[in-house]
This record gives sequence, C-alpha cells and structure tokens, in this order.
Amino acid sequence: MNNDVQIQNVLQQMRQLSAEAGQPAGPVGQAEGEGPNFGDMLKASVDKVNETQQAAGNLADAFSRGEDGVELTEVMLALQKADVSFQAMSEVRNRLVEAYQEIMRMQI
Repeated sequence: MNNDVQIQNVLQQMRQLSAEAGQPAGPVGQAEGEGPNFGDMLKASVDKVNETQQAAGNLADAFSRGEDGVELTEVMLALQKADVSFQAMSEVRNRLVEAYQEIMRMQI
C-alpha cells in the first residue's frame, strides 16, 4: 500500500514538473512574447537535480542511522529518482556539447 502511495507521489511530481516546463515563466522585466531565458532554465534544472540528490542522500543517511519512519522502499525510490534525474541531466549536457561542437565546425 505504501509503495502505491509513493509511486503516485512520484507520478504527481513528474506531472507537476512537466506542467511547469510548459509554462513560460520568465524573470520580471522580460519583454512580453519572449520565452524564458535558456540559461535560467538550465540552472533551475541543475538545481532541481541537486536538490533531489541531496534529499535522497539525507534520506539514506536517516535510514542508516535507524531513524523511525524511514522505510527502505522510500529510500530506494528516492535514490532511483535521483539517479534517473542525474542521468537525464547528463544526457542533456552531452547533447549541448554535441550541438556546440557542431556549431564550431560550421564554416563562416
């Protein structure tokens, strides 16, 4: 039962992040009609991955200390979520590097 709740929570978070990614939420003072700043979006994504990894690490530490209320399934889900988010961020980085290299190879 608890696993179902955990899975539903993860799915809800993924839906929320997907909805936020589709919304043009640029900084104050940005010209209307422009999309969000790419650098800001990238930084926010890296920060979110970092938060996910920090939370998973803290949860794993709490489990290893034997704190009440921390279950192994909860720790494993948090660690898997952190791993998947890191792999996705690594893939984005690889694609950005490939795009940069392709641009550098173009002749002017």
